[in-house]
This record gives sequence, C-alpha cells and structure tokens, in this order.
Amino acid sequence: MKVGFIGLGAMGSAMASNLLAAGHTLTVWNRSVAATEPLASLGARVAKTADRAAQGEVLCSMLANDQAVREVFLDGGLLDAMDRGTVHVNHATISVALAQELAAQHEQRGLEYVAAPVFGRPDMAAAAKLNILVAGRPGAIERVRPLLEAMGSKVWPMGEAPERANVAKIAGNFMLAAAIESMAEATVLTRAYGVSAADFLEVMTNTLFASPAYQGYGKLIAEQRFKPAGFALPLGYKDVGLALAAGDAQRVPLPFAGVLRDAMLEALAAGDAELDWSALALVAARRAHLDERA
Repeated sequence: MKVGFIGLGAMGSAMASNLLAAGHTLTVWNRSVAATEPLASLGARVAKTADRAAQGEVLCSMLANDQAVREVFLDGGLLDAMDRGTVHVNHATISVALAQELAAQHEQRGLEYVAAPVFGRPDMAAAAKLNILVAGRPGAIERVRPLLEAMGSKVWPMGEAPERANVAKIAGNFMLAAAIESMAEATVLTRAYGVSAADFLEVMTNTLFASPAYQGYGKLIAEQRFKPAGFALPLGYKDVGLALAAGDAQRVPLPFAGVLRDAMLEALAAGDAELDWSALALVAARRAHLDERA
C-alpha cells in the first residue's frame, strides 16, 4: 500500500518503521528533517512538504497535540491538498472537540477519517505491540486494517464516530495517571515508616495489582528511573486536561482529574518537564519532605 506518514517523534518513527518492515511504500514528512533520516536509510521516501507526503492511498499522522494537528491539517491547508477518497488515520491523542471538528472537515472534502490513538510506549511501538483504538466508517477502517495490524498487537473497535476512540484514549490515560499517583502516594507512606518503594511495590505488583500498568510504572518508581521519558510529564498534563475538557462538555465531574492536573502542574513548576510522568512520585516525596527526613 502507498502510505504517507507525518509526525516522526519517538512513537511515530517506530510506527512508521513497522510499516516499512511490512512491505508498504512509505513517504514521510516531519518539521525537523533530521527525524526523517533513520527512516530514509530503511527505504522511506522523504517529502519536502507535508502535502507531498499525502499523495498516497492513506496518510497516517502522529502529531503531539491539538495545536500541531490544527496547524498542519487545518491552518496549513493539508486537507485541501489531499485527493478525495484518501483515508487519513490520526494516531494523535487529541481533544474530543477537535476530533469532531476534523471528522466534519474531512466529510466536507470527501476524505475518509479514522481516529486510531494508541496505548503503548516507544518500546512497544518499536516491537509492533501497540493496542490501537479505532473509530470511523467501517469501510475506511477495513482499508487501513493491514496498516494497523502491522503497527500493533490488537485493534480495538470503538464505533463509527471518531471521537469515541479519542475519548476512550483520554479516559485510559486518566486511569494510568491515577494508578501512578496512587503508587506515588502509597510508596511515600511506606517509605516514611522504613519500607522501601521497591519492597512495597514488589508485593503490590505481584499480588493485588499484578497488571502491566502497575508493574511497568511501579518499576520506574521503585528505581527512580524517570529519564529518558517514555511519556513526558507535559504530555500527561495535556491528557489530563483533555479529560477535564471532555467532562465539562458532557457535565461529567472528574474530581480526581483535578488532583492529577495540580500534581502534574506542581511537577512542571519544579522543573520536571523532561521527566517521565511516573515522576509524580517525586511530587509526593517533596510534599512529605521525605528527603529532608532521610
């Protein structure tokens, strides 16, 4: 299949490399040209402009946030440059409001739009083990299913309205943040009484909370391994904000999301922007003045 890919951060680059490995013809574009070089060495064509990457049957995008998606696709005129019938697969975690707007804008131009946000960190993307949420017209989803299956271990259908995939991703990230915060606070409590985070979390993640989310982030917290960031704090802060905005739109109270937003904002104010969002453990420790007691 002739595919374009826009947005080559850690996640996008890994996902695009798996499309090449699956034998698809790939054209890539990124604002920073340097990010295209590893894929070019694997056989990808490099487009000088975003519209040149959108000349295939499918265009995949993995941009950082609402602003980046809006600048490239709407303000930048990329949708107007795409041929009717092209399928745009948007992997970004974006707001429900923008997802709805994009669906309408694609419809007006005769373009197919599939929302396909993913669960998984860069290492899982590189191993093609992402869990991919997908929503859009059934025909469009079936056209791009081979691409999704090349990038992930499972595709999870969420219905026809694209925003359904986005709200499910937002809600899932909210749950992950809540899990991280609960471990952060609980380990500070145990440390205050002489039980190390590693000892406590070894028990919890092998008994009551023996699941990938707790085990993965629990290991990072126990080892205080917050760099390099698999999912940086600013992205977590953004996603919790998306959850709160989605809740506002439907009058759904999310009181704990407010707690998470404030904890992440506190981390950012302390200069932790380059750290993984599991560094919420540092916020909990600072609040308890734990390091000062040691």
